[in-house]
Amino acid sequence: MKLDVSSPNSLSHIQDNIPPVGVSFADSPVSIGKQTGLSQKPMSGKWLKSVAWWCFWSSAFALTGTVSLLSGVIAGLFAPLPASVVNLPPAKAKIPVIADYHSQYSLARPVNLLVMGIDRVPEAVENSPQVFEGRSDTMVLLRLNPGEKNVKMLSIPRDTRVEFPGLKLAKINQANVDGGVVLAARVVSDTLNGVPIDRYLRISTGAFRELVDKLGGVRVFVPKRMQYEDRTQKLFIDLQPGWQILNGDQAEQFARFRQDEYGDVGRVQRQQALIKALREKLQEPSTIAHIPDLIGVMQKYIDTNLTPPEIFALIGFGLQLKSEQYQMVLLPGRFSLPDEYTASYWIMNPEAKDRIVQQYFSQPGTNLVSNNTRPPTRLSIAIQNASGEAKLPQSLITTLRNKGFRNVRTIKDWSEPIAKTEIIAEQGDTRGAIAVQRVLGFGQVEAASTGELQSDLTIRLGQDGIAAIEQILETEKQEKVKERSLGET
Repeated sequence: MKLDVSSPNSLSHIQDNIPPVGVSFADSPVSIGKQTGLSQKPMSGKWLKSVAWWCFWSSAFALTGTVSLLSGVIAGLFAPLPASVVNLPPAKAKIPVIADYHSQYSLARPVNLLVMGIDRVPEAVENSPQVFEGRSDTMVLLRLNPGEKNVKMLSIPRDTRVEFPGLKLAKINQANVDGGVVLAARVVSDTLNGVPIDRYLRISTGAFRELVDKLGGVRVFVPKRMQYEDRTQKLFIDLQPGWQILNGDQAEQFARFRQDEYGDVGRVQRQQALIKALREKLQEPSTIAHIPDLIGVMQKYIDTNLTPPEIFALIGFGLQLKSEQYQMVLLPGRFSLPDEYTASYWIMNPEAKDRIVQQYFSQPGTNLVSNNTRPPTRLSIAIQNASGEAKLPQSLITTLRNKGFRNVRTIKDWSEPIAKTEIIAEQGDTRGAIAVQRVLGFGQVEAASTGELQSDLTIRLGQDGIAAIEQILETEKQEKVKERSLGET
């Protein structure tokens, strides 16, 4: 689906007072290659488009769910399909097999895709172009890098404070209202040091509810009672705490709740938790049976300038990746102070933002000074117990301090025990997380914003840490004994 060029929000409608900052919707990042045994004859536009969209949504549903209102599903379109889908016998397939058609296209270079989940527009007619003209309730910038073989996702809080010509309000979620996808892309690009935006995708309200209902619900942990009402957005939130299977309406409530001390940032954390939960759900074999029903449902909620060949290329790229090759992070910053502005904002951390833009999008910044040379031992580390052993966090602190780490503290325990320790780089510093992993010798590095946001890293201590830390401390004890014996001789 291409944007209607006659629309005031179209790519051809560029206001004179909006400077051209880093936006490139023109050149295609797709190269067409010859594959043995595949026909290279041109495919009809209508047929190709229908097949492309089928493959697009099939791949989307094979990995993940939402970053509120389906944004995460689009992020998930780049994930590997279950083997049962890839190897589906052609004789039994009602529509062409994915592996037979996407493989003639490939990504020729890294691609930056801006995904926006759009707020409900009260006066808009259902299924009309106006449903895409609301504020961006969610904004995610994806980078698909064929050279590094990974996908990186940056969540941008809707209340992020920005200064840009053409905005009536200094919040990033206002850009789509004031200038459509063109202004939104330019504001994002300018905010992120001129990162080019290659393609866009907008998703209207309603998609997420239908998706989750079609899948039979999703199992998540609700950390506390959630209650809120917004009649303008027709949003009524009322969730009880604990593990439960949420239907589409409840899952949207969970994704959009922001009425606590963490505001929009807490919501982004819950959205990333939903991505994980939906990833597991969508990889179940029983999910595949729902895909045909989902195709028509999803298309009416989407506005994009991705072409069918580009979709095929994205699918082909995603089929090569594993789950650990996907990284998610939140745009670093802080909440504005009560007397700082008349409205509430998310204030970016310039140095941390530059680090993420450089590491995730290969875009240089002007504020990187100390982080380029800062040793891992200076990182701020939060320890969160999820092992079931009450004394283990203190043992880990002792271990880290023996290794030279001084800025280490404990935070509130995780909601339930986990098997494997997670070293979470909530500020995007995956290099620091990997350095800590090497020092400890256990734990899996994860780039996400589900940890303690005031720290550089959160170590969510799992049950694998019980034996690992015990072994580390025992080794250190033996080394000290050996040193004493050598000193005595």
